[in-house]
Amino acid sequence: MSRRFTPKVVTANLLREGDVVYLTADDRWSLNHHEAELIEDEAHAQLRLLHAASQKLLVVGPYLADAKPGPDGPEPTHFREEFRTRGPSNYFHGKQAERSHV
Repeated sequence: MSRRFTPKVVTANLLREGDVVYLTADDRWSLNHHEAELIEDEAHAQLRLLHAASQKLLVVGPYLADAKPGPDGPEPTHFREEFRTRGPSNYFHGKQAERSHV
C-alpha cells in the first residue's frame, strides 16, 4: 500500500547570497515561506522540482519540503524547515537583524 502524498513546497538557496528561497506559483523565488506554492499533487511536485533544478545560475540544492496549509499560506511541518525560515543562527544578520528592528 502506497503512502498518501503530503503537500510540499520547493525550496533552495540563492546561488550568490545563500539565502533560503521558496518557489512561488508564478515562478518567482521568494524569501518568504508563506508565499511558496503549496503543491498537493506528486506529479506536479516533481515537475516543479525539475523546473527549479534547471535554474542553476540562480539557485542551488532545490528540494521538496513538507508543508501544510496555513491562514497566510504554506507553513513548515518539520523543525528543520521552520528553522530555515529564520535565517542564520550564529549571530544576528540577514533576516534576523531585520526582524529585531520591527
